[in-house]
Amino acid sequence: MPAAKSGKQTRLIDLALQGGGAHGAFTWGVLDRLLEEPWLKIEAVSGTSAGAMNAVVMISGFAIDGAEGARHALHDFWERVAKAGAMSPIQRNPIDKVMGNWSLDSSPAFIAMDLMARMFSPYDLNPMGYNPLTDILAESVDFERLAKAPIKIFVTATNVRTGRGRIFRNQEITPDVLLASACLPTMFQAVEIDGDPYWDGGLAGNPTITPLIRESDALDTILIQINPRERAGTPRSASEILNRLNEISFNAALMKELRMIALMREMATPATPEGARWAGMRTHRIMTDMMSDLGHSSKLNAEWAFLTMLRDEGRRAAAEFLADHGDDIGERSTADLDILLQEC
Repeated sequence: MPAAKSGKQTRLIDLALQGGGAHGAFTWGVLDRLLEEPWLKIEAVSGTSAGAMNAVVMISGFAIDGAEGARHALHDFWERVAKAGAMSPIQRNPIDKVMGNWSLDSSPAFIAMDLMARMFSPYDLNPMGYNPLTDILAESVDFERLAKAPIKIFVTATNVRTGRGRIFRNQEITPDVLLASACLPTMFQAVEIDGDPYWDGGLAGNPTITPLIRESDALDTILIQINPRERAGTPRSASEILNRLNEISFNAALMKELRMIALMREMATPATPEGARWAGMRTHRIMTDMMSDLGHSSKLNAEWAFLTMLRDEGRRAAAEFLADHGDDIGERSTADLDILLQEC
C-alpha cells in the first residue's frame, strides 16, 4: 500500500454509525477527528437515523473537497440543526441550565409533547407531515454528488408493512430516504418510498453491518456506538424505564447481527472470496461512558452548547482510540465479538 503523508501505511476502513438523535453529535466529533488522519481511507459507511445523516453529510462534503470538505459539511449541518432547535418550544428549564443538566425531562413543552404522543398519533398532531430536517438536508447535502461519490454508503430504514429493514445505496438516497431512516413512529408520519411506508431504521439495524463485509474492500470496521449496551441498576421511574427500553430496542438488531458475524467469522473458510472476507474481517469500537449519564429526552436537545460538548467528547474518544489502537487497524480486531457467542 502507498505510504500516507503521516508516514503510516494507508489503511482502508469502513464505518458503522448508530442513530440516536442529538447524541449523533458525538459521532460528528469522532468523524471530525478520524478525518484528520490521512492514512485512514474510508471505503464505505453504514448509518441509521442520525448515523445516516452524519454519513451522507460527510460523504457529500468529501465529494466536494475531500476530508476538509467533509469536516466543514458536518460542522455546518449540526450548526443548522442547532439554529432550527433554537426555534423549538422544547427547551431546558432555567434550573437545569444552572445545574448543567442536559435533560429535557423538566421542560413543560417536552412533558406536554410526551403526554400527547401517548394519546394522539403524528397524523393527529402533525397532519401536514412537517419535518424540520427537510430544509436542513436540502441545504447540507448535494445528492447528485452523493450518487457518484467514491465512498459507498448504506442507509437503513424499516418497512412498516413487512417489518424488515431495507438498505439504500448511493444512487438510491434521497431526502425522503434519510427522513425515513430517522422517522420515530410516535413523532413523525411514516415516509412513503416506492409505495411502501417506512419508519426509523434503528428498529431493523442500528446500523446494518453485513453490506460493509460483502460490498467493501476494507476488512476493518469501526463501530461508533452511542446507545449504551449496559446500564447499572434497575430503572424505576417512568422516564428511566422508557429510556432503558429504547436503548435495548435500538441495540437489539445490532447485537443480533454482531453475534451472526462472530459465528460466520468462526465458521468461514478462506477457500472462497466471500469466505475469506468473513474470516478476515476485523472489528473496532469507539464509544463513551458519558452516554450512560444522558437521559432519553436529551436526544431532542439541539442546543449548540450541548452539540459541541458531545462533539468534543467524540473527538476525545476518537483520539484515545487512535492512541491505543491505531496500530491495530489492518492487523487485528480490538472489539471482541466472540464474547457475544457465549451469551447465546
